[in-house]
Amino acid sequence: MNPDCVQVTVTAASQEEAERLAEDAVARRLAACAQVQGPIASTYRWEGRIEHAAEWYCHLKTTRARTAAIAARVRELHSYRNPEIIALPIVEGSAEYLRWIASETTS
Repeated sequence: MNPDCVQVTVTAASQEEAERLAEDAVARRLAACAQVQGPIASTYRWEGRIEHAAEWYCHLKTTRARTAAIAARVRELHSYRNPEIIALPIVEGSAEYLRWIASETTS
């Protein structure tokens, strides 16, 4: 178990936006790597209505210590007023890979 590593998931309105978030996070060493996946079909309630949209996932591998900085940066760049920013702990993984995440997200 490695409680220091997390995967931050963000949804975006387009592939371009998700790729921009991924590039920015890795360039700033907020994330060691990022994967963009999609499109996905999203259904959600927003302002009293059920909405449907095509979205893209951006999965960011980072450390718990960097999640607040990632969340702040995503809010700066994101087109949504209330973007999805969810951090899930990586409970198991290759020790070498988890050390790599930690080393790549160190300023």
